[in-house]
Amino acid sequence: CQGGEYNTEECGYDGGDCIQFNQDYPECTSEEVVPYTVGDGHCDGFPQNLKKCGWDGEDCTDRNDNIMKKYAECSSLNETDVGFLG
Repeated sequence: CQGGEYNTEECGYDGGDCIQFNQDYPECTSEEVVPYTVGDGHCDGFPQNLKKCGWDGEDCTDRNDNIMKKYAECSSLNETDVGFLG
């Protein structure tokens, strides 16, 4: 799924390549991220590492858990914005 201008109904959602991405992450738009990097086995950081993008398709889950533990006393940190750190 390349996303962008091809992830439209008129282009068949990139010839069908973006259908699963759109279903799995409906709020993670291909204008914000390159969809094929979400869930590719590598934590790409922001903007993929956001809750609405499934924490980069779960690629950043371990990283985010470690940050939450490391900065447990940080009152400003919550699970919604943990992807912004690091």
